[in-house]
Amino acid sequence: MAWNEPGNNDNDPWNPDKNRNSQQGGRDQEPNNDPWGRPNGGKEQSPPDLDEAFRKLMDMLGVKKSNRGGGSSGGDGGFSGKVSGGLLAILIIGLLAVWAASGVYQVDQQERGVVLRLGKYHSTVMPGLHWNPPMIDSVSKVNVTKVRSHDHKALMLTVDEAIVEVGVSVQYSVENPKDFLLNVRTPEESLSQAVESSLRHVVGSSEMDQILTEGRELLATEVKVRLQDYINAYGTGLLISKVNVENTQAPEQVKEAFDDVIKAKEDEQRVRNEAESYANGIIPEARGKSQRIREEAEAYRSEVVARAEGQADRFDRLYQEYVKAPAVTKRRLYLETVETIYKDANKVVIDDDGGNNMMYLPLDQILKNQNSANPISGSLNSDDISSLTDQVLNELRMRQGSSVRREGRN
Repeated sequence: MAWNEPGNNDNDPWNPDKNRNSQQGGRDQEPNNDPWGRPNGGKEQSPPDLDEAFRKLMDMLGVKKSNRGGGSSGGDGGFSGKVSGGLLAILIIGLLAVWAASGVYQVDQQERGVVLRLGKYHSTVMPGLHWNPPMIDSVSKVNVTKVRSHDHKALMLTVDEAIVEVGVSVQYSVENPKDFLLNVRTPEESLSQAVESSLRHVVGSSEMDQILTEGRELLATEVKVRLQDYINAYGTGLLISKVNVENTQAPEQVKEAFDDVIKAKEDEQRVRNEAESYANGIIPEARGKSQRIREEAEAYRSEVVARAEGQADRFDRLYQEYVKAPAVTKRRLYLETVETIYKDANKVVIDDDGGNNMMYLPLDQILKNQNSANPISGSLNSDDISSLTDQVLNELRMRQGSSVRREGRN
């Protein structure tokens, strides 16, 4: 018998007042005026009738009531039945809907999805909205655009048996999501070991001076190429985008001595650059001067040779004229010589043969008077010189005659 069936109302756990009244043996009870059948007219709340609600639900779902078993074993309020085909279809459709909805997922633009079907690689999906059967396929999303970074720093031995401390920073990204997830268990750890191996190989084949000074770019390039080869051989699916050499220095114990050596080398390079700059400025200037002197010498040689050739040719022609007319040629030579002498002379002093007097000729005054008389011509020509010579000779004759007459009187 159910706990709230008729005949068992004395044990109703939801109405203790009623149970107490029944135990007191027939006390008078107030009439129930609640149209819904609630005790005390609905003044006190009681829980809903669960059997009634369950019975209505079973009726809606198609569960049929059964009275087998007699009243002694279950009473007339028990239910047993068979779920109809409609209920089973609803449950199956609901489960399928939940199962299908749980398989919808979205891959972002910077991601790729790796699909495993029953634990085995199936495909790689691109960005967008996708569906895969849940509990059959599993999808792992991998960011392929993010640039990751790995720093590595260690003491290494160079080819000239020197110890240097090298620190590098490796930037990489995922190129193949399938290899990144499935080929290697820990791709980052494999990358770290590959960086260590490639860096030691390159540093071990280089000299210390090259690593500490101007060889950093070459070191980074060689490490990147070798590291990518190692990563491809491992099948990690990573792509090395850049390798930066953060620092290269000597160990702390000898760092000061190495710094002094580096400064000395930098000073040497600076002085060498200054010397080369000075040489680049001096050498072109010296070459220009040398070329100018050489050209001047060539011009002087050509001038001297041409003048000598001209004078030789002039002498030959003059000799030919002299052979034809010696007196005229002598007179002409005399006049040209006097012209050459008097051209640059301002004053002339002539010694009088046979006398004690000196004759002074003010050529500057004569030239000034000549220029005043003939302002067009600024210099003496052959006729002027000839006239001037005749005047000088006449003056000399007159003075000689005066001296002779003066001596005869005495």
